[in-house]
Amino acid sequence: MITVLRLGHRPGRDRRVTTHVALVARAFGADAVLVAERDEKVEETVRDVVRRFGGDFRIQTGVPWKRVLGEFSGYRVHLTMYGLPIDDAMSEIPRNQDLLVVVGAEKVPGEVYEMVDINVAVGNQPHSEVAALAIFLDRYFGGEELRKKFRGRWRIIPQRRGKKVIVIPDEEECMRILKGAGVDEGVIRHSVMVARLAVEYARLCCADVPLVLAGALLHDIGRAVTHDVRHVDEGARMVRDLGLPEEIVRIVQRHIGAGITAEEAERLGLEPVSHMPETLEEKIVAHADNLIWRGKKVMHSVVVEWYKRRGMTHVAERIEKLHRELKGMCGVDMDEVVLNED
Repeated sequence: MITVLRLGHRPGRDRRVTTHVALVARAFGADAVLVAERDEKVEETVRDVVRRFGGDFRIQTGVPWKRVLGEFSGYRVHLTMYGLPIDDAMSEIPRNQDLLVVVGAEKVPGEVYEMVDINVAVGNQPHSEVAALAIFLDRYFGGEELRKKFRGRWRIIPQRRGKKVIVIPDEEECMRILKGAGVDEGVIRHSVMVARLAVEYARLCCADVPLVLAGALLHDIGRAVTHDVRHVDEGARMVRDLGLPEEIVRIVQRHIGAGITAEEAERLGLEPVSHMPETLEEKIVAHADNLIWRGKKVMHSVVVEWYKRRGMTHVAERIEKLHRELKGMCGVDMDEVVLNED
């Protein structure tokens, strides 16, 4: 756990820089920022970024900094131009303890220099605490922090030229989409149950929760057009026409049973492409849909036996295989989530 402690913040004057300290802390791998002075505006701004762009980063302002610094049980680092050069200091900083990184705004009280375990300088010249924090965290993580996936609702798609952002719809927006498409209430209730199960499992699997939520809520949108197997392609078309991300389109198109091969799809009058779930998120939604059976949650064996009794052995085997795949990928049996849900 890495926590950044911000000292000397002056509301109104330092708000922008303190916000940047918090955003750098989040983007470069820290878990939280504490600000000694109370500033609800800074909290609101940072929490809004977390809501949109994802992650578990937290912020708290108005903390008693002396108590925090004095009672911290891990390793305490103070970033200051008066400290040891960063190239010399990094080898002393443990990687197996919680870390508290102190950065100042106005003049830092002299006692801070004595209360910490080490004072570290990113250059011994005056410069921005934002830059010092970024460089320190990058050195600490060795660049790996830049590969972290935050999985928020807002996703930046890297572009050589121009800019592109996709937005995963939240639950409220998905419900508006379903009702606007004319999906009946029974299907919506089913979709909500699928989403609840899928999201709970996705959290246990460290999967992309916003994507699973949206995909699960919208997986049956095509039933506004037809209730036969073609609803998967109709739903994919509807979602694509709404301009939603292709990741959601694929969840919708690949959710039925445990998937349909391209050859099977062609025989069924669907698009002659694979409708087999491939990503973890696609598999989670497909299997959660299997386990919401006639308005209630059931064990996967109930569904498997139902298909076997009707001579659809290949479907039963495919569902059994999907169940095992998910357990192997996540180390958690979805049946356990079915049993543990309230």
